[in-house]
Amino acid sequence: MPDESDESRPRRTAAVIPAAGRGVRLGPGAPKALRTLNGTPMLIHAVRAMAASRAVSLVVVVAPPEGAGEVKNLLDAHALPERTDYLVVPGGDTRQESVRAGLGALPEGIGIVLVHDAARPLVPVDTVDAVVEAVRGGAPAVVPALPLADTVKEVEPGAKGEPEPVLATPERSRLRAVQTPQGFDRATLVRAHEAVEVSGEGATDDAGMVERLGAPVVVVPGHEEAFKVTRPLDLVLAEAVLARRRATDGF
Repeated sequence: MPDESDESRPRRTAAVIPAAGRGVRLGPGAPKALRTLNGTPMLIHAVRAMAASRAVSLVVVVAPPEGAGEVKNLLDAHALPERTDYLVVPGGDTRQESVRAGLGALPEGIGIVLVHDAARPLVPVDTVDAVVEAVRGGAPAVVPALPLADTVKEVEPGAKGEPEPVLATPERSRLRAVQTPQGFDRATLVRAHEAVEVSGEGATDDAGMVERLGAPVVVVPGHEEAFKVTRPLDLVLAEAVLARRRATDGF
């Protein structure tokens, strides 16, 4: 009988999707994660994107505290891969608190944790797999990211609409735009959440919390289709991506 604790066995992977926010930049109405793309809520697209990876055995959706039942019903109403388990837990007032709630709901045996934005519904499975493989390869924290297309200026923030003085122009070749899912050794991510207190709106980047521990974080190539849907224009772009997938892949 093989030893279940054998370190040569792949560690089980779970994805935590914090979906308790309202997404004010998309305007009034349903929470951002429940806005529809091609008639299907973004959250369902995001869950399917995580479950598309054969490495992911559990997806934990962190719902608004008053809407956990609604989110559970939503998952039950849509076709999801049978080989992946799903769990819905109530979140907190901040993303950081919601991710912590998702971590607290993980069963024993999960060694790798992905944290994925519900507002990135179209991340390809190859990107998910690349993050998992990098963690399996020994990296305690992994983020998918893209080189920047635009030159970036550091400025002295001023009043909205007012001219802002430029302080510096960082070297673009050294900069990356970070996406999700971010992947972590479970113990490292738990330690980061225990060490970093919630302040104000809380941390919005789990890899940044790991950096504060002094642990290494590495980057793997991201994907253009893993963009974050935050503005009405992003919804239009996401619909266009889905239309192209349907035309070319039968998605």
